[in-house]
Amino acid sequence: MQVRKVLTFLLAVVGLGLAASCATSPRMVWGDLAPHVQPALAKVDLDRLDQELVAWLGDYLRTDTTNPPGNETRGAELLATVLAQNGIGSQILEFAPGRGSLVARVRGTGKLPPLCLLSHIDVVTANAQQWPRDRGPLSGAVHEGEIWGRGALDMKSMGILELAVLVAVKRSGVALDRDLVLLAVADEEVDNRGIKHLVADHWDKIGCSHLVNEGGLGVRGALRADQTVFAISTAEKGLLWVKMTARGKSGHGSTPMPDRAPDRLLDALQRLRAKVAPVSFHPSLYATLGEVGAHLGGVQGYVLQRPALVEWLALDTLLAEPGSKAMLTNTIAVTGFFGAEQPNVVPDAVSAQLDCRLLPGTEPRAFLYELQKTVADPQVEFQVLHEAPASESPPDDPLFLALGRHAVIGRSDAVAGPLLSVGFTDSLWVRQKGVRAYGFVPVEVSREIAATFHGANERVPIAAVQRGMRVLLGAVVDFAAHR
Repeated sequence: MQVRKVLTFLLAVVGLGLAASCATSPRMVWGDLAPHVQPALAKVDLDRLDQELVAWLGDYLRTDTTNPPGNETRGAELLATVLAQNGIGSQILEFAPGRGSLVARVRGTGKLPPLCLLSHIDVVTANAQQWPRDRGPLSGAVHEGEIWGRGALDMKSMGILELAVLVAVKRSGVALDRDLVLLAVADEEVDNRGIKHLVADHWDKIGCSHLVNEGGLGVRGALRADQTVFAISTAEKGLLWVKMTARGKSGHGSTPMPDRAPDRLLDALQRLRAKVAPVSFHPSLYATLGEVGAHLGGVQGYVLQRPALVEWLALDTLLAEPGSKAMLTNTIAVTGFFGAEQPNVVPDAVSAQLDCRLLPGTEPRAFLYELQKTVADPQVEFQVLHEAPASESPPDDPLFLALGRHAVIGRSDAVAGPLLSVGFTDSLWVRQKGVRAYGFVPVEVSREIAATFHGANERVPIAAVQRGMRVLLGAVVDFAAHR
């Protein structure tokens, strides 16, 4: 955002007497800390948990649950052992041999429906050659106050935080009005078969009304070096995965000919790339920008608190950054090609794989029709590989407010707000059961560390994990404990 442009526009607005018409975004009202929270938390031995969760996370990171192939039962067994040592029973439910998900419960009075704490056990693949030799993807190594390994951010650290919450509640005897249900599931990174299995076949063992899962986290320096923004996912884009196949005459590659499959595929892709995606601002973006702006102050803060000015002045900047552009538009990403076998043979069919992410309000089949209409070639076929509509949960729910309240408690340098996640998680499937699901990993990291998500050198600061445990525990007690 150019300051000169901002100032010029603001002066014009004020000069016309229109400044008052630029309505501000409603501020988040997190509410006061409930009186039952501090007495309950005082029963918990936080210092002991600080040490234990580092050891648990190291062991978990050293447990190879790379997907494919998964082998998530290994991770589930590790979590089950810790739970058993603390008097908490659990079940491991497999959808295939070695592909297990864990369900554990600490019971409350049953006055209110259960609260679920969800994580996934599997992690994505990693190239060990790109990591330091002594801090590899399966090392769980501690170096300069950080713990390294695939899953440190996505999302074994959150799994351990949720485990620690159950252990803390069980040890301390905090009275609950809701059962706490720990879910650690298989196969989130590939086909979501773990959560689909639990939702379809074992929902009677879960039955929660609210759920905390992965999603947003705290990023230091997201917009300004001295500010941390804690994003809490209230909504997730939908998805449409498509195999687009072009057909034509096969032949020899030495003589280019018209109407061949590879050229048809290239033409189809060029039409899709040229398609201008309509822009839509989700309310969560206004809300979080408004929180950031109120904290920043000054001209930039004035603009960020006013949706009309954000759209007028910041739209070009937001569209120029891939992450924010994905929050504003339906996206199409080409993720692979199929069909060519020999350099000198033109095949009669070639395909591209498309990953489409869809804003709330866009149905997958309607978007498929848009793709077909844009390509406008009867020799190009579309095969749907996977689809799910966008889903969201309300930002005025008591669980969301508890998460935001505890994220920023005691922090004059931090703000929290809702987020439309450009990816999707297992929350898509639990929301189909009417569950209010919120994505929040209460760990604060720098932009540099956040960039290791699914990349080389994934790691997390130990101090951030320890503070995250306090944030999550506080929010859970706030929401679920007996009042």
